[in-house]
Order: sequence, then C-alpha cells, then structure tokens
Amino acid sequence: MGHRESMTWPRARHGQRRRVNPVLPSQFDVWAAEESVKLLEECAAYKKQLKAAFVINRKIANTAIGRDVAKALKQYPLPVLNTVVCQRVAFAESARGRTVFELDANSPASKEIQSWRRRC
Repeated sequence: MGHRESMTWPRARHGQRRRVNPVLPSQFDVWAAEESVKLLEECAAYKKQLKAAFVINRKIANTAIGRDVAKALKQYPLPVLNTVVCQRVAFAESARGRTVFELDANSPASKEIQSWRRRC
C-alpha cells in the first residue's frame, strides 16, 4: 500500500499539527522521502500550521550508511531531527507486550525514545 492509500495522510491533512516521518538508513527510503515531502506540501496548502520533520529510524551504529542518511535527506525542505532511533534488541523484545521503558527505563533504547519525544 502506498502513502496515498494509507490512513496516515488523511490524518496529516485534517487532524495533525506535527508529522514525524521515519526514514530508514537506506537509499530506497531517501528516494521514497521525496513522495512524502510532496504529500506534506499538499497537506500544508490546507493546514498552514502543519510542521513536519524526518527522524532516522533503525540506524545501525558506526556505519557509513547510518552517517550518510542525514546528509542525503538535506536535499529536502524538511528538517532532520538530531535524535536518531537505532536498531536495538530492546525494540524487538518490547513486541511481547512491554515497552522499552518497562524493560529498562535507563537503556539506550529508552533514552533515544525520550529524546525523540522531547524534540517532537
């Protein structure tokens, strides 16, 4: 299902004031970000106060592609949040019904999510 068919875009168009677009550190996601930007620009025509940004999600620490994705996203008019969410085992473990905060409130995963929430 493409972005246009998803339920996310009608919410951005009608209800949301902020939109955070997660981008995986891959060239495919960077290319797909162009369509997200176009849709957000369409939404902004109806919702002037709509603010949007990219967040790098599932970054693998200490890799070239992890470092380069933020640079690649600078070609678009949306800002890239300084906070990144790395790929962590804690996120997979949280799929069993507990949040990363419940598993370990002081874990790197919890700290990344707390940092992301403060910047949104």
